[in-house]
Amino acid sequence: MDLEEYTVFLKKISELVLNEMPKADYSSIFNDFVESEFFLIDGDSLLVTCFCEKSLKQGQELHFFYLVECYLMDLIKKGGQFAIVFFKDAEYAYFNFPELLPLRTALILHLQQNTTIDVRTKFSGCLSQEWEIFLEENCPYFLIVADEGLNNLQAHLFNFLIIQSWAMKVNVVISSEQESDILRLYAFFMPSKFRNQEFFKKNEQKIENAYKTLIKYLKECRVLALETLFGNLKWKNMMEETCETISLLKQLWPEGSDIRRVLCVTSCSMTLKMYYHFLENRRKTTSDQKTNIQKVASNCLTLQEMEDLCKLHCLSVVFLLHLPLSQRASTRFIISPWIKDVQTFLKMKKWSEYFVLNNINIFEFWNLNLIHLCDLSDEILLKNIAFYYENENVQGLHLNLGNVITKDYEHLWNTVSKLVRKFDVGKPFPLRMTKLHFLEKNPLPIKDTSKEKMPNLGFIPVSSEVVDEFAGDILKDLPFLKSNDPIVTSLVKHKNFDELVHWHSHRLLSDDYDRTKCQLDEKYRNPYYLRAVQKYYVFQRFYGNSLESVSSKLIVTQAIKPKNFSEPKSKKAKETKAEIITRENKKRLFAKEEQKEEKKWNVLSFSIEEELKENLKSGIKNLEDFLKLCKSNLVKFKVEMVGLTACLKAWKEHCRGQEKSKTTKDLSIAVQMMKRIHSLMEKYPELLQEADVQLIARCLKYLGFDELANSLSPTEVAGDDTKEKKKNKYSVGIGPVRFQLQYMGHYLIRDERKDPDPRVQDFIPDTWQRELLDVVDNNESAVIVAPTSSGKTYASYYCMEKVLKESNEGVVVYVAPTKALVNQVAATVYNRYTKNMPNGESLCGVFTRDYRHETLNCQVLITVPACLELLLLAPHRQTWVKRIRYVIFDEVHCLGGEIGAEIWEHLLVMIRCPFLALSATISNPEHLTEWLQSVKQYWKQTDSIIEKNIASKRNDGYHANFHKDYLQMKQSYKVRLVLHGDRYNDLEKHICSVKHDEIYFDHFHPCAALTTDHIERYGFPSDLILSPRETVQLYDTMFEFWESWPRAQELCPENFLHFKNKIVIKKLDARKYEESLKAELTNWIKNGNAEEVIFTFLVKHAVFIVFLSYIVQSLPFYFSF
Repeated sequence: MDLEEYTVFLKKISELVLNEMPKADYSSIFNDFVESEFFLIDGDSLLVTCFCEKSLKQGQELHFFYLVECYLMDLIKKGGQFAIVFFKDAEYAYFNFPELLPLRTALILHLQQNTTIDVRTKFSGCLSQEWEIFLEENCPYFLIVADEGLNNLQAHLFNFLIIQSWAMKVNVVISSEQESDILRLYAFFMPSKFRNQEFFKKNEQKIENAYKTLIKYLKECRVLALETLFGNLKWKNMMEETCETISLLKQLWPEGSDIRRVLCVTSCSMTLKMYYHFLENRRKTTSDQKTNIQKVASNCLTLQEMEDLCKLHCLSVVFLLHLPLSQRASTRFIISPWIKDVQTFLKMKKWSEYFVLNNINIFEFWNLNLIHLCDLSDEILLKNIAFYYENENVQGLHLNLGNVITKDYEHLWNTVSKLVRKFDVGKPFPLRMTKLHFLEKNPLPIKDTSKEKMPNLGFIPVSSEVVDEFAGDILKDLPFLKSNDPIVTSLVKHKNFDELVHWHSHRLLSDDYDRTKCQLDEKYRNPYYLRAVQKYYVFQRFYGNSLESVSSKLIVTQAIKPKNFSEPKSKKAKETKAEIITRENKKRLFAKEEQKEEKKWNVLSFSIEEELKENLKSGIKNLEDFLKLCKSNLVKFKVEMVGLTACLKAWKEHCRGQEKSKTTKDLSIAVQMMKRIHSLMEKYPELLQEADVQLIARCLKYLGFDELANSLSPTEVAGDDTKEKKKNKYSVGIGPVRFQLQYMGHYLIRDERKDPDPRVQDFIPDTWQRELLDVVDNNESAVIVAPTSSGKTYASYYCMEKVLKESNEGVVVYVAPTKALVNQVAATVYNRYTKNMPNGESLCGVFTRDYRHETLNCQVLITVPACLELLLLAPHRQTWVKRIRYVIFDEVHCLGGEIGAEIWEHLLVMIRCPFLALSATISNPEHLTEWLQSVKQYWKQTDSIIEKNIASKRNDGYHANFHKDYLQMKQSYKVRLVLHGDRYNDLEKHICSVKHDEIYFDHFHPCAALTTDHIERYGFPSDLILSPRETVQLYDTMFEFWESWPRAQELCPENFLHFKNKIVIKKLDARKYEESLKAELTNWIKNGNAEEVIFTFLVKHAVFIVFLSYIVQSLPFYFSF
């Protein structure tokens, strides 16, 4: 069938794609899947997008490759994991654009040979079977493709690729209109929808026929393009001629060469031979058989003129080899186009370059340097050379090429002469034998705006480092008025400019701060107002107390000397009398508190013990509530022993009842028993007596953990030998390690420091939390990346407390992304701190778009980014801005969001004080920290200049009107990166579904969401953490698949090195076991043994597959527990 018969259908496909364009979501393609999801880039879309870039200098291939590499490097820096695909059929779309054929081939070779990027070129087309298999195996999340082509035919090819991707449930990202910032790449995202998949299924055969017809038509275009230039020479003849030329060159240059020299001599020789054949065909078709080939035809160049063009090209290639980029960048820009007859030469040459590059494999086992594939030709340089010989050389301006360039050029041209063989191409010099102008005559052939006459006006002299650096030497060519000119002197004002009033009415300026609703800010003597203020503060404290049970702290202003808590204090030789008294008083107070708590326990113990007997679950809850409030380790130990004894009795009774009723055992009782053992062994080992140890051993024996019981108390175990058979009925039926991993994962103890920090009273901070405190103490900035609920927010409150204690002037600003979070943090601050402030001042203030309260009169301001930006940019708020001591950015990953991201960026650049940037989900914290450090380095230089200016003015007796706080403020310009990866609690993934009108939460293993190809390429994603239970499931699945697994016993939970003879399994031990299993599974995949393991996961957790399509179509709730 002819292509015209499919025109309507092709138009229908185009309309389908165009109708989805307005619905596309312009969002960041790296928001959620930057480190885990694999995606694809269509190579031809990449080529077309960069080639059509407005900034591209046409004719400079190096600039084109620069644009391509900048785009790809940006993807790689953002953590993108991708492959570039070039389809063989897509090449047919360029036969009407011969200038792009060698460019496309060079791009493929450059990416394959000179980069580490994954480039796929084996697929014939987007509808091929091998492409479909590739998509099924690799499961890319999206494909970046162009929505427009160089012509309608290429646009149809892109449309076929788009609808086929949708049919394979692969989303599409449009390559045009993309924008990039520090963290994210924004693009139009078109998801694979059910209706588009159905369209492909219903019209699959018709789509395939239309595609084949389109490819057939494009092949016919290739034949027509060759006939126009090369006459009766077919594709096969051209390939044979290319192979013959390359083989001859390998004989002439046995030592090898670089790609630019090779492509120059082969393409020039082939072009001359093809043009010779072209002229012969013209001579044979003309009626006058006596026409000489060397004579000028009516509408084409002579062979000698073609030789001159080839000489010019050879010389331009030699210049490419020797000229540095700095000189090439200053080349004149010739705007005169080539004459029409030269187009034939250019097309022939591009075809010749394409044939040579397409047969690059012939150079195998030959020393061919492919490094400069990205810089094969420079048309701007070629035009400059042609312009010189046509205009400047004839006027007597001599160009001294030098010995090196001359010899290199002669070598290239002599090689061309040897490769041609059919006729004599002449000697290298003189370079021009003909007088024809290859460039059209133009009144202004050179684009040079510096020669234009400036009007007789003058600029007012100003000094700015930014302008001077940007403008460079241009400023010296501009007319400037002298400093004593009347116009200049009339504009000079001997006072600082303050933009405080409107320039026309002289009324005070107002901004969004003034227009924001004021809450409780005036009418201080109004009793109704005072009552409203009281209600407001009471509500805030009540709200804050509901968020966290922390007692309020009274802040007293005091001079704080910076201390380095990271280094141990040097002990004094002798305590003073005051210190001895203080220490003894603390001991007495502690003893009194201990006695009170012991009395309290004696009162409550009976009721709790009775509750434990009647209802173990309720009794354990009451027991743990008491433990939370108790501070005495001795009392806590007694409480834990009571709980352990109650659990042991409950377990015995439960197992006896289970034996009679023949039901399964309730392991929650055993879990509570082991939890008590964990607490006793880890928290109070120094309080354990022999009887206590024997009780713990007895409990372990009843659970069936004989080896652990024997290691703890051999005498206790030995005395119970007679009851061995009887006690088997109390066993949990599995080993102690598997029991703890499978049923106690959320109770496993974290490794914590034992040494208290004097800066923290409520808890013992971890090492990474102490680093945060050091950051605040040293007035440094930090990017803090830690999981949710890991304790990173404590640094914020420590920072607030530090600023509050320093003075009544300093301000700390807390920036939250939403108004809800602003209200929550404000309530927490009201509940945590109390301070006697001067009249008219407040401890905490709020500023949002909806309302403001004590915004400029507070020491702790809670606000949103847009409102802080208003204050920083307001000219008449700068006095308040200079009071800011610290800025805390919560959820700083909003910097890479879709809405308001630029405001976060503005704030991070504008603030002059130290900052804390908190987040749990930054994918590239190193890059962000590096950028923020560069910003701080800029402000360091700026502040240094300001200080020097102030010092010089003081020496001159000039009293500068600078804010005193600015001069007193000392800060460090260092930006630290603090990383903490462990969550306090593990997350397990579940899918919410509806079965039989009931809601179910089905667990699925994270490994079921991975592919072997992904693990082989990138390993396990850094954010994919297994819970202890999931780790055991991974081992069981691996053992089930490969029963003769050599390391099965070594990696068995009971035999694992870090679990050996341990009564208490800690989280760190479980994490090491998880890493060992992941490493083993990765080795399986690399050795080709793990395809079935993933399949086993998918079968075991089939709920993941069953609901995957349901998730995509209906977007059900997704839960993590």
